[in-house]
Amino acid sequence: MEGEPLIRPSDTEHPLHDSIVEACRTVFDPEIPVNIYDLGLIYTIKINAESEVKVTMTLTAPGCPVAGEMPGWVAEAIEPVPGVKHVEVDLTWDPPWGMEMMSDEARLELGFM
Repeated sequence: MEGEPLIRPSDTEHPLHDSIVEACRTVFDPEIPVNIYDLGLIYTIKINAESEVKVTMTLTAPGCPVAGEMPGWVAEAIEPVPGVKHVEVDLTWDPPWGMEMMSDEARLELGFM
């Protein structure tokens, strides 16, 4: 029997989705020279009919020194996107981040390909 997926799908069909992804790509983990989107730290981007955005994200490790700051950085990056009315960023540790969540671009940048 299948349950709900651990990572809920994003609203990729919403007209704001691509702009929000680009905004997420401007945020970097200070210890890794790759943006957080390509690192796979952004799990879900939900956008409702009122253009309110809810992002579910994680960090590379629970002890990450910027754990308290990173969600705010993501919200600050998305808020100026034209059309976005409100941004909420939730941090989760389930499922835990793993290197397999990185994009091919991130793997290449970090020398894993």
